[in-house]
Amino acid sequence: ILYYIHDPMCSWCYAFKPVLQQLRNTLPKNIQWISLLGGLAEDSEQPMADEMRNQLQSTWQRIEKKLPNTLFNYDFWHHWQETQPRRASYASCRAVIAARTFNKNTADQYDEKMIHIIQKAYYQESLNPANDDVLIKLSERIGLDPKSFKQQFYAQETQQSFTQELNQCQTMNIHSYPSLVLKVNQSYWPISIDYQQQNSILESIESILAFEPFK
Repeated sequence: ILYYIHDPMCSWCYAFKPVLQQLRNTLPKNIQWISLLGGLAEDSEQPMADEMRNQLQSTWQRIEKKLPNTLFNYDFWHHWQETQPRRASYASCRAVIAARTFNKNTADQYDEKMIHIIQKAYYQESLNPANDDVLIKLSERIGLDPKSFKQQFYAQETQQSFTQELNQCQTMNIHSYPSLVLKVNQSYWPISIDYQQQNSILESIESILAFEPFK
């Protein structure tokens, strides 16, 4: 099993998206893929401090320098009094889990669509996915009935599923995002993230699977 641990409001997860898609397309068929929401920042109604706003803008700039094809819309920070940034990403994680419940077959992938629309809203459209009303409106944009989504978004089972994923990430000692962890038998192996291409990631996986006890 290859676990992908992420958060929709993690800028490095957004930067990893092109290589992530390549990795999933080239992953050996005998490896199961499981995505887990790690939860970058707990629920909070407190406005984001100036220091944190500056730090996140610097992170976006570092990403653009490292990966020129990854671009951000800085209006989110320039108009922070309107966007009202908060250090809170748990709501967006719950939104992904809620969207997942509408997956009826492999073609739906509403959870994947929700991740994409959250990232687009946050990084390109200067919307704040820390706000529940923004997430509910985004659900309609991916083809879900907003009333049905809202009910699932606030459902106790959604919070329970999120708590289970948080606990699983803690069990694997994951505290940074994105992260990849390969489980072979009962062993967990961290896989280094390469933001440029998927080949080194695949090579790391293959080298672990070639390890004598796993043959």
